[in-house]
Amino acid sequence: MLAKHGGITYNVFKHTEEENGLAREMVMVLDFGGQYNQLIARRVRECNVYCEVHPYTIRPEKIKELAPKGIIFTGGPNSVYDETSPHYPKEIFDIGIPILGICYGSQLIAYSLGGEVKTALVSEYGHTEVEVDRTSVLFGDVEETTTVWMSHTDYIARVPEGFRVTARTPVCPAAAMECAERKIYATQFHPEVMHTKEGQKMLRNFVYQVCGCAGDWKMGSFVEEKIHQIREKVGDGKVLCALSGGVDSSVAAVLLSKAVGRQLTCVFVDHGLLRKNEGDEVEAVFGPDGPYELNFIRVNAQQRYYERLKGVADPETKRKIIGEEFIRVFEEEARKIGAVDYLVQGTIYPDVIESGLGESAVIKSHHNVGGLPDIVDFKEIIEPLRMLFKDEVRKAGLELGIPEYLVYRQPFPGPGLGIRIIGEVTEEKVRIVQEADYIYREEIAKAGLDKGIGQYFAGLTNMRSVGVMGDFRTYDYAVALRAVNTSDFMTAECAQIPYEVLFKVTSRIINEVKGVNRVLYDLSSKPPGTIEFE
Repeated sequence: MLAKHGGITYNVFKHTEEENGLAREMVMVLDFGGQYNQLIARRVRECNVYCEVHPYTIRPEKIKELAPKGIIFTGGPNSVYDETSPHYPKEIFDIGIPILGICYGSQLIAYSLGGEVKTALVSEYGHTEVEVDRTSVLFGDVEETTTVWMSHTDYIARVPEGFRVTARTPVCPAAAMECAERKIYATQFHPEVMHTKEGQKMLRNFVYQVCGCAGDWKMGSFVEEKIHQIREKVGDGKVLCALSGGVDSSVAAVLLSKAVGRQLTCVFVDHGLLRKNEGDEVEAVFGPDGPYELNFIRVNAQQRYYERLKGVADPETKRKIIGEEFIRVFEEEARKIGAVDYLVQGTIYPDVIESGLGESAVIKSHHNVGGLPDIVDFKEIIEPLRMLFKDEVRKAGLELGIPEYLVYRQPFPGPGLGIRIIGEVTEEKVRIVQEADYIYREEIAKAGLDKGIGQYFAGLTNMRSVGVMGDFRTYDYAVALRAVNTSDFMTAECAQIPYEVLFKVTSRIINEVKGVNRVLYDLSSKPPGTIEFE
């Protein structure tokens, strides 16, 4: 699949050793339009099997050329009996590659092969008890009654000829089905999400027992091969790296440094939307006095960003403005340096997924993916981590010798506090969030909780409310605290922080941060919410 950003064309989904880092086997996910279905790829990779996501429009002959060990059909929002819904040529079932259908994918298999799919009188959404047939290779080591995650309004009323039902609920008589002879399997529920108790076992059974994968895709091989690829690609060209100081851009910077050395210049843009003291901390690590041999340039562009964001409240517009300024600053720095051939970004797979892939819905545009402007003054963009999830990026960082305290630093989005401030961004609001977030992170660390929580931060709501401080009436902002547990940042659950810690954080923020009189704690999971506020 080719993607374009201003005159630049590059391959998003190369499946070769060039892209996946010495992977000898691959499982392909066909995307039928769900918002979070590409989490499947992450779960397959947990089995040490390389996995790629492709749009359902990829042709059968291309699939044969790529020769995946298995194919997974994802979920999606449509009904298979609607003529406008995404379908796939029936020949996919006859090419001899094992297939697993999930949710919409299971209904598509049933519908395409002569079964019957109907609208359910009672929909299922959320945690559901399901009875499985343990004689199925998919469920051999799964409890006979287990909890799964359902999300459907249609159901398989009659399975195709040659198939048998292997799981059921009172509402869904064919919660799973299979034709073992043809190696075609299907589940109405979502094994990929963390809410399905034994979902990983099911995917592991499909990948290993049905597809026959060996599970030999390792991060060390990825890093070694990626350095070689970059060295070959860049040659004697000059490279400009977008360095934010976060985990992703830091790993990308060190990876490029090992590949091309002094041909790399790292530019750090302080856009005024960073955490408290973060600009100075980044410079201390990557600047001339730091441990890495990088050409480091710091650009202080705070006022420039505040002016561009003035009066803007829509979150997508804010992201795109930040993304455009992000590129423009680099263009200006590149001209000062001289001819620059490549721009490096720390884009990772969740950024790509959430910015929209094929027919998938766009969850949000990331500043370094969907937010890129139409004109880019570089020969090509290099995104060496584009196919990796967050925990895989951390593993790559450790392989590169980056210290743990940097690799496991709290994640921070490229648009920074711009998407942790709901509504218009102002210098005063940035100050409030910086101070509140600093207090929150400090108290979490004091309580010894910083290593156990996936991500935590303070954001600013657009709500102001009446309060009383001393003998005076106030009308100030409400700060929202967020903390989640997650392994992949594609799904997340609210972290259960002890009440006494939350109470202390709340007391300090209200007393120490001018402009705040109320503190809230966000209990929502992902999905339905996202980790960030915008």
